[in-house]
Amino acid sequence: MQVLNENIQKKQFYTVYLLFGNEPFLRNSYKKQLKQAMIGDDEMNYSHFEGKDTELSKIKDLSDTLPFFADRRVIIIEESGLFKGSCDGWTEYISQIPETTTIVFVESEVDKRNRLYKKVKDVGYAAELGKQSEAQLKRWVMAMLHREQRKITADALDLFLYKVGDDMENIKMELEKVISYSEGEEGITSKIVEDICVERTTNRIFEMIEAVSAGNEKKALNLYYDLLSLKEPSMRILFLIARQFNQLMVVKNLMSVGESKDSIGNILKIKSFIAGKLMTQARVFSKEQLREYVTLCVESEEAIKTGGLAEKVAVEMVIVKIARRKEIEQKK
Repeated sequence: MQVLNENIQKKQFYTVYLLFGNEPFLRNSYKKQLKQAMIGDDEMNYSHFEGKDTELSKIKDLSDTLPFFADRRVIIIEESGLFKGSCDGWTEYISQIPETTTIVFVESEVDKRNRLYKKVKDVGYAAELGKQSEAQLKRWVMAMLHREQRKITADALDLFLYKVGDDMENIKMELEKVISYSEGEEGITSKIVEDICVERTTNRIFEMIEAVSAGNEKKALNLYYDLLSLKEPSMRILFLIARQFNQLMVVKNLMSVGESKDSIGNILKIKSFIAGKLMTQARVFSKEQLREYVTLCVESEEAIKTGGLAEKVAVEMVIVKIARRKEIEQKK
């Protein structure tokens, strides 16, 4: 991103860019920033294409045409699929783009072995814009808050990122709500975050697992019914429960060989404070129990698919069985 920022600041541009990665906010942000820096609001010298049917002949015709009363022409091509498959003709043309034209490819996925990808790297710039680390997200949030002359406590910042996740578009949207709501307050507290921020489904699953870990069957079922009221399908909830227990099994194994919270976070590519929460949950269960509950979820899914159990009831049974595990074990 440093190269992109320098190009934009100095107004020195390549003839071709590739913006790719799994963070759509950054892809869209840099797409807009590059266009604005190169031609501003000039629509006469701007063309946009999207999809796999983008024809090289049309791009050539536009690219080879001198800009109209301007220094540069900008062509943006999104989700072309050219960087995952055949790119006949494109690779050769990339080296021939006139100095008065810049082509910006925006792709969610690329194959780095692709010839066109390698050619763009040779003659232009390919920027991988992926999910940001916890530290990067915190710096970004703090920068936005600083511009608004707002402060936030460390606990509130951790809670905020836990509730809203690592999607930057969602972070920006939720932060705007928090800033508006906290108008007149000395700072943004955990209570403000708790009151305002919309919680992700995965967080409710996390709370559900915490409830069943504590044997709190009623709370776990209430969280399940809340998710159903929010139109979350039972099968997706079952999948997320299974994924959570599978993750706890991995965490349990890493803990058994002495891995720390930070190292577990790095290995699983999750924020360290989330790794800490998973470690707390993992301590409640034995390895055998975690394997048993993953298997239980798989068997319940099979029962649903074969018509042996209704979706809603099957998930209820999973929750109840895990929450009552101590009672069940005592009866054995």
